[in-house]
Amino acid sequence: MFSNKQGFKIVKLGLCAIAVFVSAIAFAAAKDDISSRLSPVGDLCMAGDTCAAAPVVVASGPRSGEDIYGKSCIACHGSGAAGAPKLGDVAGWVPRIGQGIDTLYTHAIKGFNGMPAKGLCMDCSDDEIKVAVDYMVSKSQ
Repeated sequence: MFSNKQGFKIVKLGLCAIAVFVSAIAFAAAKDDISSRLSPVGDLCMAGDTCAAAPVVVASGPRSGEDIYGKSCIACHGSGAAGAPKLGDVAGWVPRIGQGIDTLYTHAIKGFNGMPAKGLCMDCSDDEIKVAVDYMVSKSQ
């Protein structure tokens, strides 16, 4: 039938064919995986396209001073960062409260010394900032 050399060549050829087949399957799987990782995260939307419609904003109503404090103010007024008086620290708040509530509102809204405007709560209205100041003052007297 076949000599030893011919049989060995046929086995080698068969093994090579199997290796090529398995490699092709592995490459196809890897190609799909790579394509999914390299696909765009979002779509480009130009003015005038239907996808460019303004998002609907649902008004949730005014937030409480405690909610605003917990979202933004606590970052500094919870730890005393940048010289901010801690919530509940009467000694730290007395000189500030002594300046008057309108001064506290102005400093909170416009920023003062190490405090950025609105304490970086850029989605807070001025009235919400005032409510947050009232909350912190009430907890610090």
